[in-house]
Amino acid sequence: MDDTFPDLGSLDDDELKAYIDRLTAEETEVSYRRRILHGKIDILRAELVNRLRRKHDGGEEIISGDDIQRLTDILTGKVAGPQDGEG
Repeated sequence: MDDTFPDLGSLDDDELKAYIDRLTAEETEVSYRRRILHGKIDILRAELVNRLRRKHDGGEEIISGDDIQRLTDILTGKVAGPQDGEG
């Protein structure tokens, strides 16, 4: 195994159980944090949708020519998309 994972053969039963418990606790914490982040993202997206609806109801332009050009550039691979380090 690599340096971040112990040599399992060198661990006795109690050490192995303790290691499992530590990793289980860590996974629980990561899962909790992930749920919190998803909740925040959902709230932010809902706010954005509400703002766009208000703009639309007020007659404002929601999608500009710049937005269309940016989308075209993303789809043609001319710029990095959000998964490549943005937003």
